[in-house]
Amino acid sequence: MAEIESLASLDAQLATSGTLAECYVQSLDLTGRGDQLLAAEVTHAVFLGCTFSPGVEAALEERGALVFPSLPDLPFNPYRSGLYTADELYAGLERGHRYTLDARVYRWWRHVGQHRSLTSALAMTLHDHAITEALDGLVLTGAVGVMGGHQLLRGSAAYSDAAGLGRALAATGRTVLSGGGPGAMEAVNLGAALVGPASDLVTALGMLAEQPRFADDVASWVATGLAVRDRFDLSGRSYGIPTWLYGHEPPNVFSAGIAKLFSNAIREDVLLRHASGGLVCLPGAAGTVQEVFQAVTPRFYANDEQPVPPLVLVGVDYWTRVQPAWPLLSSLANGRPMAAAIHLVDAVSDVPELLG
Repeated sequence: MAEIESLASLDAQLATSGTLAECYVQSLDLTGRGDQLLAAEVTHAVFLGCTFSPGVEAALEERGALVFPSLPDLPFNPYRSGLYTADELYAGLERGHRYTLDARVYRWWRHVGQHRSLTSALAMTLHDHAITEALDGLVLTGAVGVMGGHQLLRGSAAYSDAAGLGRALAATGRTVLSGGGPGAMEAVNLGAALVGPASDLVTALGMLAEQPRFADDVASWVATGLAVRDRFDLSGRSYGIPTWLYGHEPPNVFSAGIAKLFSNAIREDVLLRHASGGLVCLPGAAGTVQEVFQAVTPRFYANDEQPVPPLVLVGVDYWTRVQPAWPLLSSLANGRPMAAAIHLVDAVSDVPELLG
């Protein structure tokens, strides 16, 4: 089925085939295309959140199309056709963080989480499906995922190391994925996105260190990130996949696209699925530990004929003593194909060569 997400694509489809049968037409203003729609074949066409001239919607349904109307009282578009950008999520930041789209959607989520309805559940499901489809459309073959704690402070040595890791991975031609939040995730996205000289990264890290904690003042934390983004070339292929489940953690501004989702379960599955080139886990708390073992499960059940993507834990003391995941991973891997694919290192500089 063709997916049509722009008026140009719609016009091209009609010009070449004259039919919209079995096509998905998503989130378009079609008020100026009534005559073309009424002349086209629309059997089993699906229109998601589109706007029509009077009478066109009913005529399409009578001729076999399925029309999903706009849903009321939502601060977001459940039929969106692409990932978010930082500018979109943080529009209105000059008035205060609470006025941004990201903050408004988080307040909506907190309310419907306690008063969930069929409409709200449907809206979130449609939204997450649209975001997942947009991410799939990027074809992130061989991407590397990097996980790590959201509390890591800008200006710290560990933050700089994480940024250096992102830069090193991007230098090998890999697309870099993170959970899209602050801390280690932000550092990795920054390093992977910044394509200028190493001195630019040093300057950027110094600018960010002036606002080390997002919890102190989210608006200032975001504004400092935007200042860095506007000053340097951040065109590297780096993407963030955050969730409104952790809506108190603001998404960082350094990725080429932000795949923000409502469902954390879908978010984790999507992130790990797209990290087909391997997974790197920096020190982190419950969320990072969850991702470690979620990534281990398919590796554990892999057979000799299946490639097992590398899983690299960074921080020997952390993963053997503070959060002793490594002894359990080693035990699980014993005698299985995944044994050759899991690694424990002490320095981020050891990571790239282990990813092959």
